[in-house]
Amino acid sequence: MDKLIDNRWVMRVFALFLALMLYAIVNIESGSSVNKPPTPLTQSPVADKAIVTDVPVVTYFDQENLVVTGVPEAVNVTLEGATSSLTKARQLKDFEIYADLTNLSIGTHRVNLKYKNLSEDLKASITPSAITVSIEEKVAKDFPVKVDLLNEDKIKEGYTPDQPIVNPNSIRVTASKDVIDKILSARATVSLENIKETMNKESLITIYDRDGNVLPVEVEPSVVDITVPIKSPSKVLPFKITREGELGQGLSVFSIEPKPNEITVYGPLDILDKLEFIDGVKVDLSKIKEDTVLEVDVPIPEGATKVNPEKLEIEVDIEKQEEKLFTDKTVTQVGLSEGKILEFVNPETGSLDVKVYGAPSVIEDIKPEDIELYINLTDLSDGEQEVNVEVNGPQNITWSLQQEKVKVKISSAS
Repeated sequence: MDKLIDNRWVMRVFALFLALMLYAIVNIESGSSVNKPPTPLTQSPVADKAIVTDVPVVTYFDQENLVVTGVPEAVNVTLEGATSSLTKARQLKDFEIYADLTNLSIGTHRVNLKYKNLSEDLKASITPSAITVSIEEKVAKDFPVKVDLLNEDKIKEGYTPDQPIVNPNSIRVTASKDVIDKILSARATVSLENIKETMNKESLITIYDRDGNVLPVEVEPSVVDITVPIKSPSKVLPFKITREGELGQGLSVFSIEPKPNEITVYGPLDILDKLEFIDGVKVDLSKIKEDTVLEVDVPIPEGATKVNPEKLEIEVDIEKQEEKLFTDKTVTQVGLSEGKILEFVNPETGSLDVKVYGAPSVIEDIKPEDIELYINLTDLSDGEQEVNVEVNGPQNITWSLQQEKVKVKISSAS
């Protein structure tokens, strides 16, 4: 046996035999593995299916010159494929459904919806898969904006709306000629509930057809500014001019002429009902040395909201002063209680001289009966009393009395 092992030819033959045996074993295992089912590690990915709803539809066409109708805003897409890719697509919606109309002519067409940017291991089916579209030439036309005033019956009592002001006063609608021909009006709305002053508001434009239906068209601008002037209750009133200060020596007022001669006052009805005239329009004579036109503020009566105009022009004409004397003007009385007797003590005659001053043309026309002297005896008790003498006379004159007070005696009738 040892001799066989030591024989190199015997060993070579043995080695060859082993090599053949190993080769046969490997080929047998390889052949048998072809028919074996794949192990879990070599299985293909698990397939899944899901519906993605409300996927927007993108339309490709000449948007500058054409208008397309019939394209749905969104569709449903059924996705099928590897779970991981499907989950990602559902969450991100990073794929696109589109209608390619770029090579289509004006008219009606049946178009298949397509998809892109979808993972290669996903398949998609679109519902609906095809749509009917209408391609028309784009037309633009301007329409005036009409304003609908809502809740006019709920505006504050006494207040009324004036004509609304719209900026801009017209808008441009872009659509197909067929749609443009259906348009009746472009309208904006404003609510007047509880309004009592001029209001400013932004309002959306709505386009209506002749049947009152809203048309979904392109509008520029889609929002306009609306001003609604609100007219509050008003009352036209005269006003009283109060003279302050005195003219320089030797000067007299010939005339004071306001423009306008009435004021419109605005405010709540209960305030206006109480007003009879406006007081507080003042002219300071101490600052006037010649004919002058003054601009004077008109005071707003308490509780009112505004006046119109807010300022008056008052023309003051000045002339050199002249004087005129009226003698023995009887002093009349007012306010003497019933059953009382009046007796003049000083002057005993009950009459005074009065000198009036004014512009020549004013003085010239004054007559004795135009000047009235009187004393007010209201609430005076019996006995001798000194009482101020009051003077009534035409406008634009001043006067001086022989004496400023008179002494009288009041007694009860026996």
